[in-house]
Amino acid sequence: MTVQPGTIEVIRAKLHDIRVTDADLDYQGSVTLDPEHCEAVGIMPLEFVDVWNKNSGARISTYVIWGRRGSRCCVLNGAAARTCQRGDRVIIVARTRLGIAEVPQLRPRVALMNADNEIARLLEYRVSRSAAGRLDFRVASLRRKPAGTRRMAGARQPAGARQPAGARQSAGVRKRPARGAR
Repeated sequence: MTVQPGTIEVIRAKLHDIRVTDADLDYQGSVTLDPEHCEAVGIMPLEFVDVWNKNSGARISTYVIWGRRGSRCCVLNGAAARTCQRGDRVIIVARTRLGIAEVPQLRPRVALMNADNEIARLLEYRVSRSAAGRLDFRVASLRRKPAGTRRMAGARQPAGARQPAGARQSAGVRKRPARGAR
């Protein structure tokens, strides 16, 4: 990636306090997330993200793959699986680069997750410029549940109920045996 003079790296999207539902050392690598969570904040499949483990302090960079819609999954795969345990609270952040003058146009979305990996609150970070030319920062609360996010019927899934970490299967792709998750 070429860095342009006058650009800075800023937060673009964040899942805050999402709980790790599984760790799969033998998968090729990545973090598997529920597409509903990703869509709520704007995280794309294959996008690189940072994962910060609040329990251990571990910080890694990996890419996102989408799991099964509505599963509330957060599965660390491959080498990333060594950085967490099921139940750990993590922060997942997507970044972007932009010119300093563009910062006030950015509206990063933040999903605050509850203990069941449901979106408890949806926020937006807002930067504006005052009449005096100073930058101001505030956090705006958006609707409680973003469109497209629903509570799954029947609370938690039984062990073995989720699709494999690479849950979005294409025709002709061999499925791995399912491993337990919430």
